[in-house]
Amino acid sequence: MPPLPHPMSPQDSLVAVMIAVSAADQNIGTAELVAIQTLVNHLPIFADYDADRIRTVGQTVFELFEETDGLDALFGLVRDTLPERLFETAYALACDVAAADGLLAQTELRLLEEIRYELGIDRLHAAAIERGARARHMTL
Repeated sequence: MPPLPHPMSPQDSLVAVMIAVSAADQNIGTAELVAIQTLVNHLPIFADYDADRIRTVGQTVFELFEETDGLDALFGLVRDTLPERLFETAYALACDVAAADGLLAQTELRLLEEIRYELGIDRLHAAAIERGARARHMTL
């Protein structure tokens, strides 16, 4: 019997990382939600993605956050479903969502650090990604 397909797609994993960063400070702001929706609507990686899945993925993330080892479970799902070549993409999307509201709470910074560690993002590459996110979200 063939193995059952995983319930999360690679795109779901990218969305889950974005939602996790948004929820890290326990306050999902409008700017962060708009950023997630905009990224899903415009990036080529989401070209064939059903944007209606965002709500389902969000519910999964919130349920995992209620569990004792939920963050570890989330990272396990992400590593299982996301090709390694997209780990930096996941980190870049997380940085964009974190920067969207112009405020980086300590909890968001800690989660970004954890994402870097869990996905094995080189510190120099991470710094470049973070700098790009900062530049994209500057205001006058």
